[in-house]
Formats: sequence, C-alpha cells, structure tokens
Amino acid sequence: MALFLAALAVLGAIFSRQVIGLYTFLGANGSAWNLATHLNRIIFPAIFFIGLAAVAAAILNSLGAFAVPAASSVFFNLGLIVCSIGVVDRPLLRWIPGGFRGPAVALAVGVLLGGILQLGVQIPALIRRGMSFAPKFSFSDPGVRKVARLIGPSFFGMGVYQINIFVDTIFATSSRMPAGSVTSLYLGDRVMQLVLGSYAIAMSTALLPAMSHQQAAGEGERVKDTFAFSLRIVSFITIPAAVGLFLLRRPIIQVLFQHGQFNPVSTSLTAHALLFYSLGLPAFAAIRIITPMYYSAQDTATPARVGAYALGLNVLLNSVFLLFLFRALSNGSPALASSLTAYFNFAALYFLFRKRHGRLNGHVLLRSLARISLCAAAMGATCYAVLGASHFSAAHHLTAQAGLLAAMIAASAAAYLLLAWIFRCGELRELFLLLRREKVRAV
Repeated sequence: MALFLAALAVLGAIFSRQVIGLYTFLGANGSAWNLATHLNRIIFPAIFFIGLAAVAAAILNSLGAFAVPAASSVFFNLGLIVCSIGVVDRPLLRWIPGGFRGPAVALAVGVLLGGILQLGVQIPALIRRGMSFAPKFSFSDPGVRKVARLIGPSFFGMGVYQINIFVDTIFATSSRMPAGSVTSLYLGDRVMQLVLGSYAIAMSTALLPAMSHQQAAGEGERVKDTFAFSLRIVSFITIPAAVGLFLLRRPIIQVLFQHGQFNPVSTSLTAHALLFYSLGLPAFAAIRIITPMYYSAQDTATPARVGAYALGLNVLLNSVFLLFLFRALSNGSPALASSLTAYFNFAALYFLFRKRHGRLNGHVLLRSLARISLCAAAMGATCYAVLGASHFSAAHHLTAQAGLLAAMIAASAAAYLLLAWIFRCGELRELFLLLRREKVRAV
C-alpha cells in the first residue's frame, strides 16, 4: 500500500493539470484553473498519509482498538485549524513551490499536515501491539493473496459514494447550473456527513470486526440479529435527523456559513442542496450498516456489482433532472439523484442478502421503522411550529441566531424523545443502555 500510494501521490502532483481537467469542466485558462492546479499539487501527496492512516485504523479495529483510530480524524482537523489561523504564512514554510496566494493555499497545506498527523498519531499504538515497519514483501503469503482477491471489489464498493459525489460535481459544473453550485453541494454534503459520521459511520466501523468474528464462529443468525439491531438504532437517530435537517436547513446553513463573502444567495443555494441530501440521509446510513454484513462473509463482489448499477442510475437521474426538471430542481438535482440512488443501493443489498441467507427479521424492522417514522413526523410538526414562532429571520446577530437554532433543535429533540417514550419505542431504551455502557468503559 505504501508503494502504491506513493506512486499515486507523485503522479497526481505531476499531472495535476490533467487531474483537474478530468474532475471539472473548467476552461484550461484563467486564474481559477491555475489556482485549482496549484492547490491539487499541494493536496495530492496527502493521499499517501491518509491512505496509510486508513490501513492503520483497519489493523487497530481488527484488534478491538477503536479509540485511537477514531481520534486520528481530530488530528486531521487540527492540521486544518492550525493552518487556517495563518501559521503557514510564516517564512519557515515559504519553501512550498508556487508560493502562497491566500487562505485557499493555507488550507491546502492544512490538508497535507492533517494527513501526516492522522497517520502519525496511530503509529505508537501499532508499535505497542508488536507491528514491525521493516520493509518486507511476501506476495505468496496466504493472507496477502486473500486480501488481494478481496480488495478490488471492496475498493469499488466502498468508494461508490465518493464516485457518486464525483459524478454530482461534474453535473454541478454544467453551464445551466447557477454559480456556486459546486460549493453548495459540497457544503450540503458536509452538513449531512456531520450526522452520518457521528452515528452511522461509527456504528459501521465497530460492526465489521464484530460480524467477522461471528461469521468465523459459524454464527450466521447472530450476524443477522446484529445487523437488525444496528439498523434500528441508527434509524432511530437518522430519520428524525433527516426531518430536522429538512425543516431547519436554512437556519443551520445561515448560522454555520453566512459570514464574510457567504451571502444570503449562497445560503439559499446551499439550503436547497441540503434539502435533497436530507431526504437520503436514512438510506446513506443504512448502506453503512448493511455493507459490513457482506464484508464479514468475505463477499466484496456483491456490493461492488450493486454499486455499479447504482452509479449508472445516478448518471441517468442526473441527466434526466438536468435536461427536463432543471427549473424545479436547479442545483438540488445532483443531491436528489444521489439520495434516490442510495435507496436503490440499500434495497438491492437487502433483498439480495435475504434471498441468499434467509429472512432478516423484516417484520420487526418494519414495525420499528413505522413507530420511528410516526414519532419523527410528529416531531416535525413541533419543529415547524417552533420555527414559525421563533421569528428566526428577524434575528440579525450571530449570537441570537445560534441561540434560537439551539433552542429549536433542543425543543424538537425533546419532543421526539418524549414521543418515543409514549409510543414505547424499544430503541430509546437500547440507545440509553449503549450510551451507559460506553460511559462505563470510558471511566
């Protein structure tokens, strides 16, 4: 992996102009193209460090260590923060080719620094567990050969979401799209990922080693139970979160981003993209839960094949929306295409696994999802009423806006939890038990 990633990083930096040309429809001339090429040349070497950080995290997770890999992303963000406050403008760091052209370049350096930190913080944990970093190649090793067979389909299957984002970005650069569409889609996706990463990705990270051990022990039914439990818990969080993002999208974007050159028009564009991303949040989360079930059975091919069909559907939907529904959807069309594709992806993976391995307690899942959806809908009515009564648009200071937003989120969450208790949603008790267990472990 180190050799492969090093070659990829070097080639990406050398052929930076070609990479930018592949990724966008920017003209080959002008300041935007030159700046994008320059930023890409700085950022691309980070692939080496971030890729090895992912390998390190996988090793530690397989050994039951989750805290250090989870904290490594904090150090990545720390690199961005350090550079965002102007540290890179120090003369000591003026050696970077091409010089500095403002905060964009500073943040590009932050990505590179963050990648180095993300890998470096995990190395001591690997050393403590006996890992040797001496170069050693053994392509005949059974474990290496096994990974080589599985990694190709797994690479595509896990990367389908990122590939779909890539497709969305290409369509967002269309001349029919309003200016700022690419940024609005990126920021809308980031806000959704905040919820997705906090729960679904964390759950899926812990699921894979657990399911793998269950499969190795021949406990296929326990794998199904683990999946059903995880999907119910994650849905208990993501379905109301999707409702909240849908209704509070404008206040959220306004509080987070409407500063400096990010004006009300930018807020409207980003909120419009977030509207359609929020519709797909439960599906994006569900995919994160069901994919480890396949991987635990060493089946990386099926998620890859389903991902290929999903990718084709995404391209088709983007094309249809851009050609025929652009006036209604505008810059939200790529986000809607991704959300619909996510539901297709999950449904296909679910029914294929059920067909091959038997029932997945679907009736229990349906009853659970019905109660959760009912509570989320009632919470949405509460949220809508609180939003109307808050007069958020009349608040002009960031402190007042943030306070009102926090109050609306707190009121909506309280209403949802109360409704879940009234309707006796088992997930509420199970979630509190999980949180108590994690608290005890932390202590």
